[in-house]
Amino acid sequence: MMIKFMKAYAWRRSLKVAAGVFFLVLPALGCGYRFAPSGEKIGQDIHKVYVGAFTNNTAEANIETTFRNAFIDRFIDGRRFKIVNDEALADALLKGDIKNLVTSHLAYRGDDNRAAEKRITVTLSLILEARDDKKVLWRGEDFSQWGDYAFDGRNLNTEQAGKKNALVKLANDAAERAYRIMVSDF
Repeated sequence: MMIKFMKAYAWRRSLKVAAGVFFLVLPALGCGYRFAPSGEKIGQDIHKVYVGAFTNNTAEANIETTFRNAFIDRFIDGRRFKIVNDEALADALLKGDIKNLVTSHLAYRGDDNRAAEKRITVTLSLILEARDDKKVLWRGEDFSQWGDYAFDGRNLNTEQAGKKNALVKLANDAAERAYRIMVSDF
C-alpha cells in the first residue's frame, strides 16, 4: 500500500513540475519577440541589396561616403542580405540623402566658458525599395541620429580628428539603428 502511495505521489509531483515548466515556457514561445532582428518583415524574396551613393546636402565634405560605407558594413554584418556592387543584380535598393548636419556646443569649461564638448546631429532620408517594381519596403524620412565628441578649442588638428571620429561613429550608429528598424518593422 505504501509503495502504491509513493508511486502516485511521485507521478503527481512529476506532473506538477512538467506543468510548471510548460506554463513558464509557453509565453516565450508564443510571443513575437526575438533576440535579434532577422529581416522577416522584408520579403523572403529579397536577398541582394545595392546601397546607392548617398547625396550630401551639407557643407561637410565626403560625409556621404562615410554614411554609405557604414550602411554597407551594417548590411554585411547582418548576414540576412548580400551586398552587391551592381544595381542590376540587386533585389532591393537602399537610397540615402543626408539632409542636414548640425554641430552645437554641448558642455562648457567653467573657468573661461569655452566649449569642452560638441554634439553632431545628422538628419537623413532613407528608402529601401524593391528594384523591379519600385515597391517601398521601408522608408525613414527625417531619420536623425546624434553623437558627441570632446572639443579643446586650442588645437585645430585635434578638433578635426575628434570630429572625423565622431562622424564615423555617428554614421555607424545611424546605420545600426536604421537597419534594426528596417528588419524588425517597428
